Amino acid sequence: MTPQAHRPRRGLRANSRHRPRWAKHLRFDPLAALLSSDDPALVFAATRDLLEKDPGPVTALWSLPAVERLLRKQRSEGNWPYPGGGIPRHRATEDYDQIETYRDLGILVEKYAATRRLPAVGPAAEFLFSRQTEEGDFRGIYGRQYTPNYTAGILELLVKAGYGRDPRVSRCFQWLLQIRQEDGGWAIPMVAVHGRWNQASLSQPALAPIRERPSSHMVTGVVLRAFAAHPQRRRSAAARRAAILLAGRLFARDVYPGRDTPDFWTRCAFPFWFTDIVSALDSLTLVGIGLDYPKVRDAFDWLAASQKPDGLFHVRPVHGGAGETGLRWVTLAACRAMKRVCE
Repeated sequence: MTPQAHRPRRGLRANSRHRPRWAKHLRFDPLAALLSSDDPALVFAATRDLLEKDPGPVTALWSLPAVERLLRKQRSEGNWPYPGGGIPRHRATEDYDQIETYRDLGILVEKYAATRRLPAVGPAAEFLFSRQTEEGDFRGIYGRQYTPNYTAGILELLVKAGYGRDPRVSRCFQWLLQIRQEDGGWAIPMVAVHGRWNQASLSQPALAPIRERPSSHMVTGVVLRAFAAHPQRRRSAAARRAAILLAGRLFARDVYPGRDTPDFWTRCAFPFWFTDIVSALDSLTLVGIGLDYPKVRDAFDWLAASQKPDGLFHVRPVHGGAGETGLRWVTLAACRAMKRVCE
């Protein structure tokens, strides 16, 4: 369903005058669902980000049972082992410990506001930096091939964890700028060259980007998250150019196969994974792209129309977003973006 075909009603409930300004155009109050959660990390984030009240010391989150369980799985080298056991032989060239470390560090940073002040974060960051090439990217998840999306996803977390001024982070941003497509976005070189995922290429020398090919909005959306996370980089001309490109492609089909059909926009996760409508709006609003862009307004209208009486935005969950708790985190992320453009 397109956003144009699914508009929210504009009538407000009787108690709408008590809501924050950003929530008044919604049919149902999302704050009640968020603040009544039995997840203390979610309540902490909603209190801090939506109510703008002091939720207490962030270090209290780091002793929660969920965090302690996660930290018990961390190895002395700083990484988390991939739990899948028998990895198929044809995928042995892919660095599964790197992807699992990225996944688990994302949980610590995004849900539990972990920074390098948490002792476990430093070793995790150094493990990821050990996968950084001389060129500046993080490599191994796609074998020997470039991975702008995973490189930027890791970079986003390192910035949020407090490594924004680290020269290794700067080198990674420079690498991303150097491999942009001519339209200002990004694509996976292997897919741009072959027109599809090519397993045989993973063990081959890295393919050079074909910059005249169009960018992928799935990849561009992930890369933009890294720029949006950095207080200085989000104000750069490169970030704004990529944001305008992404804003023009909301709800569109990607030009490359994989996550290409428009319905992938509404398959959401938190922590963010691929590019979906909520992760895109989060980055766009941080960069400064707002309701004056018609497709951004349509996207917020689509979210409002998806809202159920419990106040949550009922999108389709993917990895990391399953169940009601996952929907609450996705709703929180959507509300944060909505708050930026309405206040």
